Amino acid sequence: MLSITEENYIKHILGHLLENGFQGGVGTNELASSLEVKPSSVNVMLKRLREKELISYEKYGKIFLTEEGRKVGMEIIRKHRLWETFLYEKLDFTWDEVHEVAEQLEHIQSRKLVEKLDKFLGFPAFDPHGDPIPNSKGEIKIEPKLLLSEIETGKKCKMVAVNDNSAAFLKYVQELGLAINHEIMVISRLDFDDSLEISIQGKASRVSKKFAQNIYVVSDKNQ
Repeated sequence: MLSITEENYIKHILGHLLENGFQGGVGTNELASSLEVKPSSVNVMLKRLREKELISYEKYGKIFLTEEGRKVGMEIIRKHRLWETFLYEKLDFTWDEVHEVAEQLEHIQSRKLVEKLDKFLGFPAFDPHGDPIPNSKGEIKIEPKLLLSEIETGKKCKMVAVNDNSAAFLKYVQELGLAINHEIMVISRLDFDDSLEISIQGKASRVSKKFAQNIYVVSDKNQ
């Protein structure tokens, strides 16, 4: 059985790989930044995970998951996103509250509980933040998407997910009146700082480049 810390490392490695479509591995500094730990601490843990044959990694090289590591990671992510969905849909938690609680619940080891939770929720494909939920076989549906910052001026798109799950960011998104599947139109872009003027459901707002780089969208093919 893995420790909670080991599971967190595997989850973060898989998260980076999923974000990049499994193109390339994960850098040590990148992982340290994601976990908010020192690179020296990462190196110690990587050695342990390699000994357990969950990752393949050479010093100063990129980190990759083995087949077993990927299986473990998918199960952790599946549990996390199912618990987020349960908290949001059944217990009326807001979407900025569910992440922290799901971080605790994802380490429950009962497979029977997870399968019953999935069935109880109707086998959801996505969590409240728009992230895909792996199925019981560890399969996950990755759909092509863009960042809001990549959408051209005058074009419409639809928000499908967020890149930043922090409570502060999600509250800000909510304050703007933006939610999953809402339509966004890019009205203008300021050359000085790449901030955007956007229209959300017909309401205009000015947002920063950082904000636009944390909103995932699909372009409107009907425009």
